[in-house]
Amino acid sequence: MYSRKFLSLFGLAAIALSPFVDTAPAATAATRDRAFFQSVAGSWKGPGEIVAGKYKGTKFNCNLIGEPVRDGGNGIKLDGSCRVGVFKQPMTALISQSGSSYKGKFLDGAAGKGLDVVSGTVTDDTVVVGLNRAKLNGAMIARIRDDKTMNVTVSVKVESQMIPVIGLTLTRQVDEITVGSVE
Repeated sequence: MYSRKFLSLFGLAAIALSPFVDTAPAATAATRDRAFFQSVAGSWKGPGEIVAGKYKGTKFNCNLIGEPVRDGGNGIKLDGSCRVGVFKQPMTALISQSGSSYKGKFLDGAAGKGLDVVSGTVTDDTVVVGLNRAKLNGAMIARIRDDKTMNVTVSVKVESQMIPVIGLTLTRQVDEITVGSVE
């Protein structure tokens, strides 16, 4: 069917290209992750609600600014605040790539009054990070709905189930600039 010469050339080509095949998925994942974090950079604002637990029904508003991490890796740094009535709570986060996963912290991490980011994965429009504080385990899911909208859900693990406790819908804040021509 095929000549030995063709089969041996095909085999040599496969061997020569095999190192690139092994790195292609990792390179694609890194590119995808970087594109996701760059897409969520900017100013975001929106309402949220605590949907379970002691403070169920509490509504709040957040103003956040996201910037890609500066060390050349993948990730994001968030700064801003969330407000409940007259009370304003600073909100900061750092999520950065660590190997094939993600690490970081919300506020000052689990050692202080915040949470540690202990794991994470990114798809084209979603990031899922694992959260930990002492005996509390949970997850945050941030999903880009469109160019101007992001939904964020924070869930905690109760026994063997993940229970959503916070829901937040953020809208990208864009400076509207009127563009025209001079006649």
